[in-house]
Amino acid sequence: MDTPPPPAPMKSLVFVVTEDWFFASHFLPMARAAVAMGLSVAVVTRVREHREVIAATGARVVHLESERSSLNPMAAGYAAGQLAAILRALKADIVHCIALKGILVGGTAAAMAGIPARVYALTGLGLIGARSDRVGRLARTGLRHLIRGPLASRRTRFLFENPDDARALGLDPADTGVTLVGGAGVDPEAFRPEPLPPRPPLRVALVARMLWSKGVDTAVEATRRAREAGAPVELSLYGAPDPQNRRAIPEATLRAWSRDGITWHGATRDVARVWASHHAACLPSRGGEGLPRTLLEAAACGRTILTTDVPGCRDLVRDGIEGLVVPPDDAPTLAAALRRLADEPGLVAGLGAAARARILAGGYTEAAVVEAVCALYRELLAA
Repeated sequence: MDTPPPPAPMKSLVFVVTEDWFFASHFLPMARAAVAMGLSVAVVTRVREHREVIAATGARVVHLESERSSLNPMAAGYAAGQLAAILRALKADIVHCIALKGILVGGTAAAMAGIPARVYALTGLGLIGARSDRVGRLARTGLRHLIRGPLASRRTRFLFENPDDARALGLDPADTGVTLVGGAGVDPEAFRPEPLPPRPPLRVALVARMLWSKGVDTAVEATRRAREAGAPVELSLYGAPDPQNRRAIPEATLRAWSRDGITWHGATRDVARVWASHHAACLPSRGGEGLPRTLLEAAACGRTILTTDVPGCRDLVRDGIEGLVVPPDDAPTLAAALRRLADEPGLVAGLGAAARARILAGGYTEAAVVEAVCALYRELLAA
């Protein structure tokens, strides 16, 4: 009797991301889907508190120490060398690099390891994208030449959460090598509309890391202005400062803001309950976003959104349809929007219903995002 041939080895997918909490917060559905495809999946990251939740997807977790905020090229080069050895040991067929630092270090390591199949998932340009001065323009030019030059291969595919980031890297959003996705997506069953709470007051929540770049100070100032004008508005801040981020708001400042209708609650593990007790979401971002998950969750819960005219935010929220869109760094205009929502309960309900419908029909669910990413994996494996 002929001996049956040995089974073909499993294809290997390796995610590269600087922080385990970021992967756990945004990308667990992708890991589960890749495992379900029959791939051997590993997540290379700086491991702190989320090893178990990542491993529960069926993925292997590999520690790599790398500070995401560090700009030291020697440290980045050392991390890339370590990562290249890890990729070889894992026999990676596809390297999926998440966020800018992950792309720079992971792309370098993939090139060193000779792995051409790469997915570069840009989750926003951060401060580089938000700056409109000469420094910002030069930085974006440098990134464009690096990511599309020595770090790219013929089998590199790009994932963007908004078309502006693609254009910032000199790519056409309609190009076959570019895929636009609805951020990390949201589970519309986990985030469902609940009845709006009684009013007055208009209860507004800002759920995000407490960073200056999120425009938290603009929301605070706008709320104070609206209240001084007689509008019954209350603002709740949910989130913690990020010690690894140079733009973190000091805790003392957050505590000082907590008075006269403004309350900082710290971090929350139950975001859906936050939206159940509020009428509207506010994120007056200064830019650099991909597509903020907090807006996806609020919209899925049927809450109207107050946000700014910056990439990512304006792609989800259309002014007067799912929410109100104002210029960044414009507390007076944001205050006027708060007063309008306080005066028009029917508008609040209608915008919130439209926000939920946009999530369901616009490709912003986890299922839609996961399918788009798995399609990239199938294409790269078939090449």
